[in-house]
Amino acid sequence: METKQIIPALPGQQRPLGPKTTGGQSSKLGAGSEAGGRLKGVQVVKPIVYGNVAWYLGRKRDEDGHTHQWNVYLKAYDNEDMSVYVKRVHFKLHESYADPNRVCHAPPYQVTETGWGEFEIVIKIFFQDSNERPVTIYHFLKLFDREKDGNVKMATNPVNSELYDELVFTDPTVKMHRLLSHPKLSTPGAPQHRTDYEEKKVKDLQKVLGAKRKVKNEISELKARLAEAKENIAKLKSQVAS
Repeated sequence: METKQIIPALPGQQRPLGPKTTGGQSSKLGAGSEAGGRLKGVQVVKPIVYGNVAWYLGRKRDEDGHTHQWNVYLKAYDNEDMSVYVKRVHFKLHESYADPNRVCHAPPYQVTETGWGEFEIVIKIFFQDSNERPVTIYHFLKLFDREKDGNVKMATNPVNSELYDELVFTDPTVKMHRLLSHPKLSTPGAPQHRTDYEEKKVKDLQKVLGAKRKVKNEISELKARLAEAKENIAKLKSQVAS
């Protein structure tokens, strides 16, 4: 069980979103059920998004000095109900909070708090099948937008920090494979995200293609220079020999 960060790949760029299995699935299911083992050669991919949104309170609170309200969350990229295969999600906050360990046993997997500083939040995902190891994700809580010079920009608009990732289940257990293969939608309609991943996919693809063109042009230029250098060397050798 692992997470796979997609840089620069995005939803749909390398693999279709949703379950992806490989190998002889039906025959392996039968054998695995009898043996109680794992399904060798099978892989299931579950796309997820996680991050936070923060709102400026308008002033520093007198009682605790807090300046922002924020919400950190984990959810499926599509509208799947993750509780089918996720047992609980732990959010570990900064030790300065009275209760830094927050646990969500059902969706929505999120924590809402107030504070004044940015810090790393540890998100740990536990699965319905305890034979699958928990997955840990690290998210840096973002409260402030910053100018190009690095100075904090205090604004009334929400500050968003959202990332795409994938849960990759390789050789899952029979039970886990069954849970992963029977998703149900938590909400109808298209998924709603704070980042337009389809637009980001197009932009990142354009960057990749642009980089490939640049490398290709540089290689052609270097080959031309090399050919010219070889020609000059041949002329010099000819002059020396004569």
